[in-house]
Amino acid sequence: MNHPTLLLKMLRRTTLAIAVLGSSPLYAAEVIDQIVAIVDNGAILKSDLDQATQAVKQQLQQQGQKTDGDDTELRKDILNQLILRQAQIEQVKRYGLNTDENALNTAVLTIAQKEGFSSLEAFQKHLDSTGAGRYATLRSQVAEDLNVNKLRQQQVMSRIKISDRDVDNFLKSPQGQIALGNQVKTLHLRITAASTTVSPTEVQQVARQVRDALSNSNDTAGIAKKYSSDTVSVQGVDTGFRALSDMPADLAARVSGLNIGQTTELIQVADGIHILKLLDRQSNEKKTIVQQYQTRHILIQPSEVMSLDDAQQRIEQIYSRLQQGANFAELAATYSTDPGSARNGGSLDWVVPGVMVPEFDKVMQSTAVGHISQPFKTQFGWHILKVDDSRKVDMTQEYQRRLAKQVLGERQFNAEVDSWLREVRANAYVDIKDPTLKDDS
Repeated sequence: MNHPTLLLKMLRRTTLAIAVLGSSPLYAAEVIDQIVAIVDNGAILKSDLDQATQAVKQQLQQQGQKTDGDDTELRKDILNQLILRQAQIEQVKRYGLNTDENALNTAVLTIAQKEGFSSLEAFQKHLDSTGAGRYATLRSQVAEDLNVNKLRQQQVMSRIKISDRDVDNFLKSPQGQIALGNQVKTLHLRITAASTTVSPTEVQQVARQVRDALSNSNDTAGIAKKYSSDTVSVQGVDTGFRALSDMPADLAARVSGLNIGQTTELIQVADGIHILKLLDRQSNEKKTIVQQYQTRHILIQPSEVMSLDDAQQRIEQIYSRLQQGANFAELAATYSTDPGSARNGGSLDWVVPGVMVPEFDKVMQSTAVGHISQPFKTQFGWHILKVDDSRKVDMTQEYQRRLAKQVLGERQFNAEVDSWLREVRANAYVDIKDPTLKDDS
């Protein structure tokens, strides 16, 4: 077995298995562990490799694959993935990344729920009953995984660059049409052999004749009847409008590049030869209408010299003056501790719900145009806001461009991750102690 990507996916699923396997009789006896590889300042133990190998073997067996016999090559592959993981962990240490406890609890709870436990406490009790410290081992491994993922996100995301031209080109491309859910109306003909004794050459010859006929006619029923025989079957249908995203990828890619009236070349797939003719296309874009609010605010933040209670008292004094007719913009310029908006009379320009924190959004959406809110608190301090105007805006194009950036970003991320991992491995100091586990190259 020499499939690093597949193996890496398997190893990512072995966290729980490795945590529990340590309780098996194989590891119950007290033995002297061995170092099989040194990675920078870290080490990979023989027990680590043994447990990972056993976990991967179990997964392979569940998939119906044989795992008996010499497992040297499998152990080499697994060791290489453990080395890569350890190299990333060493970088995590150098960057000083720490695990967020809430994120860690959520991740462990997800594992617990998959194993049928509704709480961390019950899960801990179960794991520790199989061997002392099993739950702590699991949490440690999950924390490492979270930190490695955080490091990967930070390092790789900084490499991703998507230009406006990239977005424009994607939106015009077949892949862009599919992603946006555009629909096409096609005529679809499928040509297959009527029996296994029919030669592929004969099917190809009929398919070419069918394509020529379809290029000059929209009568799929007539074409199917004319070219069907005892040896070759031709089936035709008018599909009506159908989303490109609902079509098989091979067919969608070919159709999306056609002009109306054009016919695809022969498309050979597992179930026969397909030919499609594009009759019409339409955008299936859903209008994205967003309510915007022209908003200004006054913020009083607590500080070393102002407690939260003092900030509340100050905002209430400002609110009282506003109630008496004071000018909002002038008070914002004088008292607001948000420097970005204070210099503009508290103006935040046009605000879309979801950009601000939930407390701010809720008050903004419930405040009538021309009115001032009562003081309210967020994580940033105490606020008063005023809604000067509101409007509905068609954000469809902006949504499409965001979607395009997301798709392009995911593509670049996957490519850059592979490149970054190769760099991590190349830059790590690695000393494999067991000569039988060294690569032959």
